[in-house]
Amino acid sequence: MLWKRLQPAGRGLHQAEQQKKAAIISAEGDSKAAELIANSLATAGDGLIELRKLEAAEDIAYQLSRSRNITYLPAGQSVLLQLPQ
Repeated sequence: MLWKRLQPAGRGLHQAEQQKKAAIISAEGDSKAAELIANSLATAGDGLIELRKLEAAEDIAYQLSRSRNITYLPAGQSVLLQLPQ
């Protein structure tokens, strides 16, 4: 009788342990990824990051250009919106 009442608590404990292990494994993976990125930046420079930034900007510009709800305003011309400079 007591065993049947303790089983749900045991399952909850087992699930909590599994979540803890998963969080630790995920954190270790993130740490290793950060270490690899830092090492590659130290050896190869930041050219790859600049390339990724350019690719992201190109993708954003492409997505925005396809949207009909976007209006482009030239920089520095707040007169169109009657805003103070």
